[in-house]
Amino acid sequence: MAMKLVHEEYLKLSGRTSIINLIVLLVFHLNVILIDNGSSASVMISSTQTTTRRRIIDHEFKVGVVLDLKLPITKVWLTSMNMALSDFYSYTKTSRKRRLVLHVADSNADILDASFAAINLIQNDEVQAIIGPMTSAEAIYMLHLGKKTQIPIISFTATSPSISPSRNPYFIRTTHQDSSQVDAIASVVKTFKWREVVPIYEDTEYGNGVIPYLIDAFHSISTRVPYRSVLPESANDDRILQELYKLMTMQTRVFILHMTTPLGVRIFEKAKSIGMMSKGYVWIVTDGLGDYLSSFNSSVLAKMQGVIGIRRYVHKSSKLSSFKSRWKKKFRKDNPDIKKSLDIYGILAYDTIWLLANAIEKFEALDSRFVKQNVGENSSSHVARLGISQIGPKLLHEISNIKFEGLSGDFGLVDRQLHVHTFHILNVFGNGVREIGIWTPSDGIIKDISLSGTREDQYLLPAHDNLHRIIWPGNTTAIPKGWINPTGEKKLRIGIPVRSSYTEFVKVTRNPSSNDSADVTGYCIDVFNAAIGMLPYAVTYEFIPFQNANHTAAGTYNDLIYQVYLQNFDAVVGDVTITANRLQYVDFTLPYVEAGASMIVLTRKDLNKETLIFFLPLEWRLWMTIVAFFVYIGSVIWILEHRGNQEKVLSSPGRFVMILWILAVFILTASYTASYSAMLMANRFQPTFSDVNLLIKNGYNVGYRNGSFIQGMLKQMGFDESNLKGYGTPEECDEAFSRKRQDGGIVAAFDELPYIELLLAQYCDKYTKVGDIYPTGGFGFVFPKGSPLGLDISRTILSVREDKEKMKRIRNAWLESKRSCSDHDSLGSSYGLTLYSFRYLFVFVGVLSLIPLLADLLNFLYKNRIILTCPNTSISQKIVRLVEKFNEEDEKRLRYYEYHAGIGSQTVAGEDTE
Repeated sequence: MAMKLVHEEYLKLSGRTSIINLIVLLVFHLNVILIDNGSSASVMISSTQTTTRRRIIDHEFKVGVVLDLKLPITKVWLTSMNMALSDFYSYTKTSRKRRLVLHVADSNADILDASFAAINLIQNDEVQAIIGPMTSAEAIYMLHLGKKTQIPIISFTATSPSISPSRNPYFIRTTHQDSSQVDAIASVVKTFKWREVVPIYEDTEYGNGVIPYLIDAFHSISTRVPYRSVLPESANDDRILQELYKLMTMQTRVFILHMTTPLGVRIFEKAKSIGMMSKGYVWIVTDGLGDYLSSFNSSVLAKMQGVIGIRRYVHKSSKLSSFKSRWKKKFRKDNPDIKKSLDIYGILAYDTIWLLANAIEKFEALDSRFVKQNVGENSSSHVARLGISQIGPKLLHEISNIKFEGLSGDFGLVDRQLHVHTFHILNVFGNGVREIGIWTPSDGIIKDISLSGTREDQYLLPAHDNLHRIIWPGNTTAIPKGWINPTGEKKLRIGIPVRSSYTEFVKVTRNPSSNDSADVTGYCIDVFNAAIGMLPYAVTYEFIPFQNANHTAAGTYNDLIYQVYLQNFDAVVGDVTITANRLQYVDFTLPYVEAGASMIVLTRKDLNKETLIFFLPLEWRLWMTIVAFFVYIGSVIWILEHRGNQEKVLSSPGRFVMILWILAVFILTASYTASYSAMLMANRFQPTFSDVNLLIKNGYNVGYRNGSFIQGMLKQMGFDESNLKGYGTPEECDEAFSRKRQDGGIVAAFDELPYIELLLAQYCDKYTKVGDIYPTGGFGFVFPKGSPLGLDISRTILSVREDKEKMKRIRNAWLESKRSCSDHDSLGSSYGLTLYSFRYLFVFVGVLSLIPLLADLLNFLYKNRIILTCPNTSISQKIVRLVEKFNEEDEKRLRYYEYHAGIGSQTVAGEDTE
């Protein structure tokens, strides 16, 4: 291809150009041939050959490359770029219209030198694009140059998100920005439920740029960042050790390392030497180190055992494998003294050259002119003298729209930067690095890319099962809990309130054998022990009463809580109410006791209702049914008895019906008595007051429990402070109710529901709860701000509360056992017994009473069958005759009853005579 171009140019110039120009042209095409063979693409053209250069300008596109040429890694990238040129122009499927030429300059690892190198490339070589501000700091300076001259500045290594293409129209990023990996890191943290992490990063544009995005990602999963560890890029060993020792004194054991390779490796060396690569620690490195984990030698990896790394995912393909093989041979040939392997940026450098080469093929003609700006001769602006590229805007447009299949996969820019959505999750173990999972935005963490799209199935597994087995620091497979007590292996110091009342919640009993130790029991203690026992890891702790030398309370509940803020206690367990003011200093767990406060008052009889309560034990329909049955039973007995006697019930059927009814009346009477007694008892619990506003308006005294936040709540409600009377125990509260107003007596008391429940259990026939339930935070356990243990305890509290049997046992042990009388609320909840309750009784009596009635009726009809069979009478005459016959006295039956009655009388008289 190169020889063909030489021949065509020779025919055009023969007869019209001088021998000197022809020689220059041949020299130029000789350089082109060298490019096709993979050699350096730099082309130097003498300024004296202006005429010839204009003739070939349409075939040449100059691109500047600014890199630190002293770094071995730079040679890795240059090899990839030269191979990209060779591959692109040797690609036989498409003929090429023009040639991309690279002009390489040295940045000397200096921001200003990099900028000057770019200026020189524009001024002397008239390059139309610049590749390679290596660092984000270099890119920031060079971006201004691109904006002034309209020359695209293309970087495949500047990853800081602080450099935004949207704010820099001539900046193109052919790599991913660091913020694209923060969700992958947050997913790893979320998977293992770590609630605190500490980022460690270098104080450079690269280090600082990603931190806001990282913090936001952790915030979205409710993970706290209590501290940020920042190290200068030039930190010496003492400075590194100083920072690491500081981290060791903290609770957090999960560290996110975002650094370039030299400083990152040194940190792991020092961390290993002081024991921070042991069991319990978690180290996660971003792709700044993650991309190079596979290239580290065994001595470096030995200091990074158990580290989790994030690395951009690159799809494995035959094209990439072939390139790696060819690259390795060429690099060894060109750089026999350098031992380096192809990295991700070498792959991106290759794709960047293909991107540019494809873009310039879109042009029908290349106009490489720079239009000088209108500046005075005495202007000191060197940038202004460079001029403005005429091809720059169109080139920017073409680059933004090119899409092709590169070595790194589908290569296409979105908003002038490469977007990456998939990352490898790596684990350092032994002498190598293992891939333990893949992260994608749609699937989250999965074991293998082949599982992409099966997110629904992944939810069926525990989160950490979506990863292959991980070897953590300390050569263990046990998942680190992510934090540790700041005092090392010492027990957690848990403060306990000391009180003389309401000891059902917390009770401190001194050990007779030792005044220094105490037994701590109570409802709150049992709930805490149950919650901490459900943690997936062991926590040792001891209860320490907050008391003076004489074993009395050392202060109020606020004083006790403040001890956690002062770090004198690691936690507080007790009947501590969650309030907004306390949350300014400490954190609380989720409440483990129902929230709310209410009012209690004395009960009294309602005399107006007393006159009507007689009818309420039985429902009106039941009353009506009883009356109807009285009439019915009376009628049945009259039918059975009126023909044989006039006073007593003497017949067996009559007596049978009477016994049935007496039984039914006895049952009804007993039920009525019980219901009426319950009504009388329930009626006693009518509240003396129910309107809080009435208490405030009339200036009545009300009580509150000493030391509680209820006093402040009552003031906010509008009670005058002079009307607020404190009490300490339920007995003191009861005494305050019994005193007169002028003696400090109260007509109502306000307290939280758990305390009200205990008071009513002791005085259930004397007080009642009335009015609204005022919202409160409930009881919670106290921990320092951001404590990961507090968050874990909150989760287990939910499990404890959902275990109904366990909570019932704890409640019965401490609260229900204190109840001295039955629950009166249920007694007044019903107005009496209903007909439904006695339906079977009435059916039973009604059916059985019909049997003798029907038997007697049949017997009567049988005896008077002549009347029924008389042929000469009508039906109406027969009925009238039967009724007349029924109303006649049965002389035979009457004599029978009188005879038996007489015998009975004689027998009784004879017995009396004897």
